[in-house]
Amino acid sequence: MADQEQRLLMLIDDEPAQSRLITALASREGWRTIVVNDSETAIAMLGTREGMQLSAIILDQWVPGDEACGLIAELKDRRPGLPILMLTTSASPLLAVEAMRAGATDYLVKPVAPDRLMQALRNATTMEAPKDELIPLSEKIPANLDFDSMIGTAPPFRDALAKAAKAARGHGAVLIEGETGTGKEILIRAMVAASPRAKAPLRIINVRSIPAHSIESVLFGHEKDAFPGAFDRQVGVLQHCDGGTLVLDEVNRLPAEMQERLAEALSSARVRPIGASYSFKVDVRTIAASNLPLADLAASGNFREDLLQALAGTRLVLPPLRERASDIAALTRHFLARIGEQPGLRQLGITDGALKLLAAFDWPGNVRQLQAVLFRAAVFCDGDALTAGDLPQLSELLGDFAHVGGSKQDGVGVQLYTDDGNLRPLEEIEADVIRLAIGHYRGRMTEVARRLGIGRSTLYRKLSDLGIENAA
Repeated sequence: MADQEQRLLMLIDDEPAQSRLITALASREGWRTIVVNDSETAIAMLGTREGMQLSAIILDQWVPGDEACGLIAELKDRRPGLPILMLTTSASPLLAVEAMRAGATDYLVKPVAPDRLMQALRNATTMEAPKDELIPLSEKIPANLDFDSMIGTAPPFRDALAKAAKAARGHGAVLIEGETGTGKEILIRAMVAASPRAKAPLRIINVRSIPAHSIESVLFGHEKDAFPGAFDRQVGVLQHCDGGTLVLDEVNRLPAEMQERLAEALSSARVRPIGASYSFKVDVRTIAASNLPLADLAASGNFREDLLQALAGTRLVLPPLRERASDIAALTRHFLARIGEQPGLRQLGITDGALKLLAAFDWPGNVRQLQAVLFRAAVFCDGDALTAGDLPQLSELLGDFAHVGGSKQDGVGVQLYTDDGNLRPLEEIEADVIRLAIGHYRGRMTEVARRLGIGRSTLYRKLSDLGIENAA
């Protein structure tokens, strides 16, 4: 295999422009790319000296036409350990399922963003990737746009959700913080859908995906001839979103010089395009998301305090999945129901053993990783329910712990024991059961009361007595 400094990539593609782009992007991270135009040449390449040094393959679906999955299967049969990424214009979950079953490692929808392509290559060629960050083909499943799709009853999560629902009805700036995969994107979509600006202009900008030299023009726009290459006037997203909402994802990656200019624009509500001698008023609501706590970055001098104040009218923190492990069972059933609705898949149950295995894992990739693991397991499951045997990567990671019943959720969603091995107080267990029921039945309080065998008035009294806030 090629060394880390000069890994070798085979690109199966007959489109010159795309081939040049992928070759250039891959070279930035130390890849040398061999481009072949058809499936026959690709298969022959595997047997050459250069082919034996390949670290990954990228395949454009249109090269072999309808036989894409057949080619993937043949390539995997000849080189089982070689990662294969498929490029396609189709966002069909069915094609994703077929590609996975044929042996694809990942599935990229064109036009693919440079950072998405690089991350896919890194994931595919990192030894721990199949274990720790299973490839998120589940991203092809359309996300719901309402607060009901946010499953969970853990108090920190419910508190964040209640604050988000309240903030969504206003016009102030919102800052959402949380680790990658905690659900920030879905929460933003829910807030936008519930906002009085839901039908107004909306732009979603991922700061990380925009080159540093372009971010100013993207945000503020520019006049014709404002700089070399500015052949036409461009309207910036701040002007485009006048009266609407601007979402700034990964705002913590905003260059320092742009932080100052954006803070000034938001505080004055005025925008001046690059090269313009004028400015104009705008009414823009910002929803910003950050993978890192901006207050910590500001304290260390890596983020401007004035911009933090402008963005954080309401500050929400989504907890990582390891801090809301009691939600894993409800999330799992929710994801399996959605996965089962996709073409080529079916509805599956899940055994207690599999749930305990899921609950024992720390989920560094959070909710997104849980969904990805379930998607992959559902693709290859032959039975009517997922078992621990359908989760071999987790079993391998957890080792003996997976077989001793050492799950953090011995009650499959409700923790029965304290860390010292004693039973928890009945009142605490009862509160957790009620939270679990509310999450499982998505806040339908009549159904919750019926399933718990109590009346609605009794349920609400218990909510008050047990101090369960914002549970519905």
